[in-house]
Amino acid sequence: MTARIPASDDLNYTGLYGGIVLGLAAIAALVVANSSFGPAYEALLRTTGEVRIGSIGLSKTIDHWINDGLMAVFFLLVGLEIKREAIEGALASPKKAALPVIAAFGGFITPAAIFAAVNWGDAQALRGWAIPAATDIAFALGVCAMMGRKVPASLKTFLLALAIIDDLMAIIVIAIFYTADLSVLALALGGLGVAALAVLNLLDVRRPAFYLIAGLFTWVCVLKSGVHATLAGVAVGLAMPLTRRDGHSLLEDTEHALRPWVIFAIVPIFAFANAGVPLHGLTLSKLAEPITLGVIAGLFVGKQIGVFGSSLLAIRLGLAAMPEGATTGKLYAMAILTGIGFTMSLFIGTLAFDDEAVLKQVRLGVLMASLLSGIVAALMFSAIERSSGASSPR
Repeated sequence: MTARIPASDDLNYTGLYGGIVLGLAAIAALVVANSSFGPAYEALLRTTGEVRIGSIGLSKTIDHWINDGLMAVFFLLVGLEIKREAIEGALASPKKAALPVIAAFGGFITPAAIFAAVNWGDAQALRGWAIPAATDIAFALGVCAMMGRKVPASLKTFLLALAIIDDLMAIIVIAIFYTADLSVLALALGGLGVAALAVLNLLDVRRPAFYLIAGLFTWVCVLKSGVHATLAGVAVGLAMPLTRRDGHSLLEDTEHALRPWVIFAIVPIFAFANAGVPLHGLTLSKLAEPITLGVIAGLFVGKQIGVFGSSLLAIRLGLAAMPEGATTGKLYAMAILTGIGFTMSLFIGTLAFDDEAVLKQVRLGVLMASLLSGIVAALMFSAIERSSGASSPR
């Protein structure tokens, strides 16, 4: 039995319902933030929670527990997906990986360049250059699921592979560019945790408890080191073995167990905590503020130019093949859809900026660009389907 990218029906199920739950969480955050409960919502997220064992303890606000703690589980799932796809999935061979890899690079660099161009000269604003670079797979697959047969299965596979590479590049960017002052001792202890995870993998240990213990130790050390703690989740995911016994592997079993919790609980909780943007007094001038405009232009314009342009170039040069059953028009519609950058974009925004006023600009830009990308992509898929139906023989 070989693990592959989930079947089309599975992608439709998780994409549709995961996208709906995520959307409802984002809408709930907007409603609460713009109601009389807005101050209570802000106060709740700023409430301090503490975990203490003897003299050792961690004290953080609820929004930091969500962004540093729960999101580590999200990144654990990302690490599992990256490893599986790289070993035996859509990224397992140069032929399979060529188009999504090239498209992902184009779709990562172009939005970042557009954001930087819009905010050039403002060193503080330029810290957010990576915000519009990543695609939100839950929302994007949700739109694909609603489109049904209008979107070929090959393009859904292309989108999933591209988003996984996006996440990998985002992880690298977070590790390099969004690291605070380093604690050498904590980083060294975190390195020991990673080494322990590597030893567990080499010994093909199958008990999840060992990875959990090593992972928690690594997470605490990385959290204290100044490197973002979610990277510990990636390390745990990459350490879990994919080798099978009786048709099962620890990696696949963990992935299948975690996915519903991440899709239907962790990501919606993150959305509720980070999507609450007060909209009173919203004007066109607010959308034209450099950070907001840079995010909107990067996601909506930069993503489609980068993904479609690099994909088309790769196909024309013979470096990659057009996905089966797809057309140039549908590939372009999919490129527009990659402008939905919700979860990872908001997450990088929280790493780039501490100022709440600036974070509100980021959230507004992400919400507007993601909404625009989803609507325009859906309209284009529908228009292409109507056009092809009208031109087919009767």
